[in-house]
Amino acid sequence: MSKVENLKTNPPRKPKPDWLRVKAPTSKEFFETRKLMRSLNLNTVCEEAACPNIGECWTKKHATVMILGDTCTRACAFCNIKTGLGNPVDPLEPEHVAVAAAELGLEHIVITSVDRDDLKDGGANQFVRVIERLRAETPSTTIEILTPDFRNKPGALEAVVAARPDVFNHNLETVPRLYPSIRPGARYYHSLRLLDRVKEMDPSIFTKSGIMVGLGEEKAEVHEVMDDMRSANIDFLTIGQYLQPTPRHAPVDRFVTPDEFASYKKIALAKGFLLVSASPLTRSSHHAGEDFARLRAAREARLAAGGANEIA
Repeated sequence: MSKVENLKTNPPRKPKPDWLRVKAPTSKEFFETRKLMRSLNLNTVCEEAACPNIGECWTKKHATVMILGDTCTRACAFCNIKTGLGNPVDPLEPEHVAVAAAELGLEHIVITSVDRDDLKDGGANQFVRVIERLRAETPSTTIEILTPDFRNKPGALEAVVAARPDVFNHNLETVPRLYPSIRPGARYYHSLRLLDRVKEMDPSIFTKSGIMVGLGEEKAEVHEVMDDMRSANIDFLTIGQYLQPTPRHAPVDRFVTPDEFASYKKIALAKGFLLVSASPLTRSSHHAGEDFARLRAAREARLAAGGANEIA
């Protein structure tokens, strides 16, 4: 079902429960972060995707930069980013990202992008250039990337892995059954295999993936996705509540309770993930810096305990 069809058929949006309510951002640091992003002509997924955690993150001067423009060539039913023809790739963007990281004093940065099916490499070279500039300008900053699936783009994944980000994230987003309606431009097993290939090419890179719940999935399906992820040697799982951005997007089927998220986390850890973040407000880059430190500590602890064979 398209976003346009959703506009005609979706029921009124459900009111948010108390555990999903956040305060509007008002801090001086929030507005300073926004001003910096504007001055460098940088887009952020925080704004474009209407993230509920923007006030908290920007107050801490943590912003997730979205490269390759603000227009996505796909039209996923959950996503608030506008769709259409891609913008020309900005050759100054890598340098601007490095300047932002230095100005914000970031110890850890998350770089994501829109899907760019119109580009021969899917935007892979821009990811590489951003990583290279960050390594040159802020060498102590650890780098996490949240990439598209690079579907039908030969050599794209290999180029990005060769640039050696510290964390390679690609979200599966939902369970396989819901892909035709929620993520029609993607393929579940292609996304899964992409993350598996990252580990095959460079086992030292942490891999990460996330899903949204509240879209109509069954608990058993979520457990099966966890098993698929572990089969692909994914280190870090995030699970958050889907929130309908506008009436034209997929409706919320239900609001998953905090207790259910706690249960998902317990089950996922038992399945062998190094780290799991599962809560109503969990998002891919929320607390990413702190989580990266936990990831490294978890890997070291498992290695010390003799679990080297369990870590790809």
